[in-house]
Amino acid sequence: MTIRILPAIGDPDAARAVSSLLHQLPDAEPAPTVGDSAALLHALAGAAAQGAGAAAGAPPAAGQPSAVEALPEVVLVHERIGPTPALELIREVALRFPAVGVVLITTDAGPALFSAAMDAGARGIVGMPLGYDELAARVQAAAQWSAGVRVHLGGSPEAVSGPAGTLVTVTGAKGGVGTTVTAVQLALAARAAGRSVALMDLDLQSGDVASYLDVQFRRSVVDLAGIQDISVRVLQDAVHDHHTGLGLLLAPEEGERGEEVDDRAARQIIGALRSRYEVVLVDCGSQMQSANAAAVELADLALLVTTPDVVAVRAAKRQVRLWDRLQIRKAEDTTTVVNRLTRNTEIQPPLVAKATGTQVARTHVPAAFKELQPCVDAGRMQDLDSRSTVKQALWALAGELGLVDSPSVRQGRGSHRARPTLTGRKRKAITPGAAPGSGGIPGQASGPASGAGSGPGPRFGVRRGSATAAGPGPFDPSGPYEEG
Repeated sequence: MTIRILPAIGDPDAARAVSSLLHQLPDAEPAPTVGDSAALLHALAGAAAQGAGAAAGAPPAAGQPSAVEALPEVVLVHERIGPTPALELIREVALRFPAVGVVLITTDAGPALFSAAMDAGARGIVGMPLGYDELAARVQAAAQWSAGVRVHLGGSPEAVSGPAGTLVTVTGAKGGVGTTVTAVQLALAARAAGRSVALMDLDLQSGDVASYLDVQFRRSVVDLAGIQDISVRVLQDAVHDHHTGLGLLLAPEEGERGEEVDDRAARQIIGALRSRYEVVLVDCGSQMQSANAAAVELADLALLVTTPDVVAVRAAKRQVRLWDRLQIRKAEDTTTVVNRLTRNTEIQPPLVAKATGTQVARTHVPAAFKELQPCVDAGRMQDLDSRSTVKQALWALAGELGLVDSPSVRQGRGSHRARPTLTGRKRKAITPGAAPGSGGIPGQASGPASGAGSGPGPRFGVRRGSATAAGPGPFDPSGPYEEG
């Protein structure tokens, strides 16, 4: 039996020593060494997705390995791997990929560490300096255990290892860029598509999810921080079942209690949520702490929200660089969402992509705070009108991210006319029998106010009180307008 081995070693000297020994093992097929925890999880997730045919959205073809069979039999984790501590990483691999045997490489092979490693889910420990016989024995034992587990799983696509829930984090470049509104609307869109959705507020000091959804609930994420084994019953007690169908795990009322939620607790809580919900949205705020940093590292989709101004784009660039220095997230694996965009904005999405080095979502959110203000003041973001250009844009973003399936669910309508433009105006349909640019009403007097002319009508409406003969004046975003 060929044993596929994936080493995860951050120390170059140890990596060379392990690689040399692995190539001497009989029937071993070692993969290239990965240098950090994020790369390991990404490699395992990619192998499972490729095996299940997830990229094509179809079951594996004949002769193609299933999700379980595509995974390596053995993963070697070095004690100095980072940024996630080795034991936490082993626990994460055991939770998400239970058919993979994990072996810990350490200089301290004492009984205390052995017990802790077994509790985390490791199948063995190899002491350093490495010896051929010991490494071969541990790898063989882990591979045999993995093979037995895969027989019971059947190697079928239905037995894909790890939680099925998609984890999406929403982080703000700075405060006030619309992070919570984005997270709430994405969660509502996914719920409207029929998926089970949890919305978790990890802006632990100043989270506003409860305020935006008019919720008063005494439980919070802090109540789960000190629990070692989060059962379904315990999770149900901490999650508020909102009348919209969302499961809300809120930030604490007392901001200072947020320090009780560390990265270990965040990983455990997120794992419990992903095992129960199809989509988990996490509002990470704009301040990086250990808890929301762990969430960003684990995320399937990491969104960074910014507005198209110099201060916010610079803040987004700092945030991306911070994630890169801490080995949390690479810039190319981050998706930036541009909020409050207008046609008159000097900083357009391509410039944001160039400045931050991230991917920019194709869907941009228009600047239309007047649509939001009544719902924000009432604390009922779920009541935002379906005709709102902000809601239409954010629900279209949910479709772009794969959180909803049907275009009619994404837009709330089945027509292309529901798509908002950059400025939030809806495209005007041309009435049959009317000339283009005639305003769509047969027999209506032509003129600038009705959209007549040799070309298409004016992009923006006519200012109230302006003379029609003189044509519309320059667009003033602060002034009133009528739809063109």
